[in-house]
Amino acid sequence: MKQHIAHLLNTRVNQYGSQTCYRYLDKQDHTYKDISWSEVKQQSDHVSHALFELGFRQKSNIGIFSNNCPEWAFTDYGIFGIRGVCVPFFGTATRDQVKYIADETDMNIMFVGNGEQYEKARWLLDQPGSLEKIVYFDESIASDDNRCMSFKEFLKLDEKGEQASAVEEIFESAEPTDIATIIYTSGTTGEPKGVMLTHDNFMFCFEMHDKRLDVTDQDVSMCFLPLSHIFERTWSYYMMHCGTTNVFLENPKEVINQLPKANPTLMCTVPRFFEKTHEGIMAEYHKWPVFKRRIFDWSIKTGHKRSDYKSRNQNLPWDLGLLSSIADKLVLKKLRNIFGQSMRTMPCSGAAIRPELLRFFHATGLFINYGYGATETTATVSCFRTDVYEFDSCGTTMPDLQVKISDQNEILVKGRTVFSGYYKKPVETKDVLSDGWYATGDEGHISEKGNLVMTDRLRDLFKTSVGKYVSPQKIELLIGQDKYIEQIIIFGDNLKYITALIVPSFESIKWELVKNGIAATNPKELIAHNKVIEIIQERLDLLQESLAPFEKVVRFSLLHEPFSVENEAMTSTLKLKRRIIAQQYKELIEKMY
Repeated sequence: MKQHIAHLLNTRVNQYGSQTCYRYLDKQDHTYKDISWSEVKQQSDHVSHALFELGFRQKSNIGIFSNNCPEWAFTDYGIFGIRGVCVPFFGTATRDQVKYIADETDMNIMFVGNGEQYEKARWLLDQPGSLEKIVYFDESIASDDNRCMSFKEFLKLDEKGEQASAVEEIFESAEPTDIATIIYTSGTTGEPKGVMLTHDNFMFCFEMHDKRLDVTDQDVSMCFLPLSHIFERTWSYYMMHCGTTNVFLENPKEVINQLPKANPTLMCTVPRFFEKTHEGIMAEYHKWPVFKRRIFDWSIKTGHKRSDYKSRNQNLPWDLGLLSSIADKLVLKKLRNIFGQSMRTMPCSGAAIRPELLRFFHATGLFINYGYGATETTATVSCFRTDVYEFDSCGTTMPDLQVKISDQNEILVKGRTVFSGYYKKPVETKDVLSDGWYATGDEGHISEKGNLVMTDRLRDLFKTSVGKYVSPQKIELLIGQDKYIEQIIIFGDNLKYITALIVPSFESIKWELVKNGIAATNPKELIAHNKVIEIIQERLDLLQESLAPFEKVVRFSLLHEPFSVENEAMTSTLKLKRRIIAQQYKELIEKMY
C-alpha cells in the first residue's frame, strides 16, 4: 500500500464497507445519523470527479471554510483523490484572515459551511484576487450568484462518471511526498504562516501512535475541536486509520450537552475545556451544604491516592481499593458521567495545563493523556504512556522521534513528522529548520524520569524596562488556578512593572458577595464593585508570595467579557492571542501605567 491518505481510505472501505464510519447530529430531528465507510468513499469520489471536471489537478490549493461536518471530510478526501492540497480555514476566521490565506495560496475554489462563512467568502469574490468559485454545504443558503453553487449541485458536475478513469489514473500516481495540506498557524504573536505537511508526515504519525496508544475499531470518538486545526485533523485521520467511528459536532459549545448522548470512548481536547468544566463543577460545589462538600472532598482525596498508584503502574492496596469503590459510587462516577458513560481516554494538548487540574480529573478516574506538539510536527511530539506517567510533564517522546534541548533550553524535534517548510516563506523556514531539526520556540527540559517538560514559550518571554526577563505563562498559570479568576493575561514588555487584565469567575464572586450580604449584579457592575476589586487584590497578594518582586502583578483591570474565539482574543484551540488583546485593550493597559 502506498503511503498516502487517499489509499488508506480505500483500504479501510474494503475492510469495513457498510459499517459506520461517521456519525453526525441531524439539524432537522436532532438525532444522530450514521454514514458508512462505503458512503464516505462514494461521496469523496464524486468530489474528486467534480473538481477534475472544473479543471483542478495535482497541487491545486483548495479551501475549506466550515465548521465540522461530514461534507468537510468528503471534500478533504476528494481533494486528495486528485492529488490536490487542502487549505483549511478556522470556522470563525475574519474576512481579512480568509483573504490573506486565499491570496497567498492562489486559491481558485473554496468550500464553505454556514451562511456567515458564505458571506465572507462571497465578499472575497468581489475583491482583487484568485478566488473564482464557491461551493456551499448549507442547502438553506439562497444564492443568485452564478459563481456560487450548492454542494449537491457541485456533486452532479460529473453525474455520469465520465471523469472516473482520468481521476483513477491521477489517484494511482499519488506519492507519499505529495503535500496533503497547508495549515495556517493561529498567529498568536505575528503573521500567520502556512505549514506544509505531506501525506508521509501523517502516515508515519499513525505508525508511531499505534506504538503508544490503545485505540481499536470498537471505539467511538467525538470530533469537536475544529478540523482546521492540526490536533483534531490528525486525530480524525488516525481514527480512520484505526477504523474508529468518528462523531462530528458542528457547534463546539454544545459538547458538554452532547457527550452523554453521543457517548464516545475517546475525545481529543485542549486544557481550556477542562478549565471550564472544572469551573462548572466548583460553581455547583459552592452551593452544596457542608456535609455534601465533605463527601466530595474525601472522594477526590481518595481518587488522588488511587491515581498516584496508577501513574506508577502499581497495584492498589486492598484497603485503598475498597475506599476507591465507595468514593466511586458516591462522587467519582457521577463526575465521569459528565463526559458520557463510556469515556476512557481523552488526549489533551494545545497549551499548558495546570498540574493540579490534570490531577483532579485523573482523580475522578478519567485518563487525560496530556501531551506536547505543534502544527509543524504533525501534532504529537510527546504524550503520557498508558502505564507510567509523570503529572508535571508532557509525557515521553513518541516512538521513532528525536527530541533534544539546545544550549538555550529550546526544545528541538527531528523525525518524519516534521514539516517540509512554510508556504512561500523561505526565510521563516530557514529560521526554524536546520539539518532536519525543528526549533519549536518552546523552552523545556527532560526530567530525571525521562519525560519532556515544556516550561515556557521562548517567544513570549519579555524584558521589563529595568532589564528583568519575565515568563508570562508561569505567572498566568499560577494566578489562573484561583477559584475567583477565570482568565488572566499579563503585560510588561519594556515597561517598568507587570500589569494584568483579569476576567473574574463571576459565579464564585457572586457566591462570595452573597455571603457578605451584598446583592449579586451583572458582570459590568460587578467589576466596578469595591468588594470585588478587594477580593481579587487579596488573592493576588496571596498567590504571588513566592514570586520575585519584578514578577509580581502590580496593577490590574477587571473585564466583564471573557476572552473568546468570537471576540478574536483566542485561537481556535483557546490560546490567548497576546498581541491582539494588547491592541484591543490598548487604552486600558496604558492607563495602568
